[in-house]
Amino acid sequence: EALGLFTGIGLSEAKARETLRNGALSALLRRAARSALGPALDKATGTLLYNAATRLRDPKHLSFLVGYIARREILTDLQLGAALEYVRSHPLEPLDVADFERACGVGVCVTPEQIEEAVEAVIAEHRAELLAERYHFNMGLLMGEARSRLRWADGKTIKNEVDLQVLHLLGPKTEADLEKKPKAAKARTAPVEKQKAAVVENGELGMETRSLLEQLRGEALKFHKPGENYKTEGYVVTPNTMALLKQHLAITGGQVRTRFPPEPNGILHIGHAKAINFNFGYAKANGGVCFLRYDDTNPEKEEEKYFTAIRDMVEWLGYQPSAVTHASDYFDQLYTWALELIRRGQAYVCHQKVEEIKGHNPPPSPWRDRPVEESLLLFEDMRKGKFAEGEATLRMKLVMEDGKMDPVAYRVKFTPHHRTGDKWCIYPTYDYTHCLCDSIEHITHSLCTKEFQARRSSYFWLCNALDVYCPVQWEYGRLNLLYTVVSKRKIIRLVETGAVRDWDDPRLFTLTALRRRGFPPEAINNFCARVGVTVAQATMEPHLLEACAREVLNEQAPRAMAVLEPLKVTITNFPAPKALEVLVPNFPADESRGFHKVPFQPTVYIEETDFREEVDKGYKRLAPGQPVGLRHAGYIIAVQNIIKDASGHVIELEVTCTKSDTAEKPKAFIHWVSEPLACEVRLYERLFLHKNPEDPSEVPGGFLSDLNPDSLRVVHNALVDSSVLSARPFDKFQFERLGYFSVDPDSEEGKMVFNRTVTLKEDPGKA
Repeated sequence: EALGLFTGIGLSEAKARETLRNGALSALLRRAARSALGPALDKATGTLLYNAATRLRDPKHLSFLVGYIARREILTDLQLGAALEYVRSHPLEPLDVADFERACGVGVCVTPEQIEEAVEAVIAEHRAELLAERYHFNMGLLMGEARSRLRWADGKTIKNEVDLQVLHLLGPKTEADLEKKPKAAKARTAPVEKQKAAVVENGELGMETRSLLEQLRGEALKFHKPGENYKTEGYVVTPNTMALLKQHLAITGGQVRTRFPPEPNGILHIGHAKAINFNFGYAKANGGVCFLRYDDTNPEKEEEKYFTAIRDMVEWLGYQPSAVTHASDYFDQLYTWALELIRRGQAYVCHQKVEEIKGHNPPPSPWRDRPVEESLLLFEDMRKGKFAEGEATLRMKLVMEDGKMDPVAYRVKFTPHHRTGDKWCIYPTYDYTHCLCDSIEHITHSLCTKEFQARRSSYFWLCNALDVYCPVQWEYGRLNLLYTVVSKRKIIRLVETGAVRDWDDPRLFTLTALRRRGFPPEAINNFCARVGVTVAQATMEPHLLEACAREVLNEQAPRAMAVLEPLKVTITNFPAPKALEVLVPNFPADESRGFHKVPFQPTVYIEETDFREEVDKGYKRLAPGQPVGLRHAGYIIAVQNIIKDASGHVIELEVTCTKSDTAEKPKAFIHWVSEPLACEVRLYERLFLHKNPEDPSEVPGGFLSDLNPDSLRVVHNALVDSSVLSARPFDKFQFERLGYFSVDPDSEEGKMVFNRTVTLKEDPGKA
């Protein structure tokens, strides 16, 4: 019956069968078709009915629109689009029929004479260009301008009139008109420095040239404008919605408001960096503000060090919260609203145990229908501490999108709160707190990761159940990295087992660990921009983050020289009676950024690996009979004598030096140090051996069995030139030919410690 109904309005049989597979759409289309079926239902009308059913967000307006289509008062897709936009922008009943008809062009008749006159006027404006370019002129421009003059005119009729008048002006096409128009050479413009955005494809980045702010600005994300929450698909409109939105706009002035709401029970990781960039970045890109709100509703796991570290990391990434708030700021209001929810019959006190209500198919609560007065008294007893932990909860009466029934709003916890002390022994849950805190703070865009999509309906339900302002929740994809774990529980296990030192161990991908390792905040922000604001989850290779670090450090990190495995070199013909001073550019590619001095004296140290007794094919560094240049010194050294210890290991070289401008150019130049500082250098590799250490199919023994035994190598007796003596923790350098390094907080007077951030070039084996 339905198949015949759908083919009767002009759908092909294949399209009709495809529609039947979509239950919700076929039900709407069935309603529309039955309302509109008449003796002369043509295919164009059937197409309009189908488009109305597929594009209409609120089915309550379906009959209203179908009436206009069936009466042939809405005749074109252009009119239908205007009608759909009108009902979306006017969610409350009743609609102003006269205003609706004006907005949709109902009753507007565009005559052929009007079309002819409009096209004539447009062609007259472009006559000179048309005569010059003839049929190579962009005829779409003529169409567009004519349409703008006659909004409700039929597009095909306008096109036919344009074609006719152009033919009358220019005559038939000539052979020259049929030739392809040569492409104009594009003028080269000066390169503009931008962060690069990207599309994520199989863990790789496809580069675009859009900055993060460009990705987030204005219409780029198709987000609603402040105060137009009701235009969002799935947003629930109540009789009070428009009044609440009016109050909201009066408070915010139409400003975008976002928030970053971390739980203060752990350290932020690389995934949080995307959330920080998205929330703060969206507000910044659109002239708004972003709050840092601590979701401090679980006092058992919260510590002051986490509050401090979270704010430090937000500010380290370059963002300043417009306000720092806490969920606990609103505990009194949240409690008052919980009482109101009970009074409205939307919440009840339940005594099922935690184990009973876990999972997606728990047994229904036998206390769901208990009297309101009874729940009010019991909830007050919960607040007064008359129930033990686990003996009673307050639950909300709703079914969530993932099938979870009656989520918990409050539970008993006899744990003092870091801000409210012993005032409360009941604490609200995320499902209850989050949307209401957003409402209190008049957040316009509640941005969260994709796993919270199942909570969107409960978000809207709770605000509407209490008749308070309801923000809009928008979801985006998480950012994950391979070869790591970011779960708080798993990082704690790594610390407890001694696999890592603490949350800021440079082998982890917490933000404190990345800072300690030497990653600049700009590199992390650039990485987030390149991943892009995707809805799909992005799982990236660490080497892509490292590439972002190299780009930034190449511009930021001054050069120095260091030797990890020192080999003593004595210059027997040193050209001066005392040490010389060598000027080394901080940035060789731009010497205007300054120089630093390093001493040069008869004893220098080079890398042990920069010397070989026997020369292999392709080896260009120091060897007997093969001299090398000393970087920046202006001298070339040649081996004269090799000194070995009792075991035959080379411990010293005696060499002669020659000024480089009087000698043949050597095959290579090597780095060196003289009068150096002793230091410790920590070289890091991946903490785990497999890409997905948490995946049982990849690592059956669990993530702790997948630790890389070579993830840290400590060089205790490295040497570095004295130019770094005044460096402080987190200062960054490029050690020439070795990589980028950062001063570790473990440094102390007389013994500096450096962490290798990244090598100078990507290891092909890791890509």
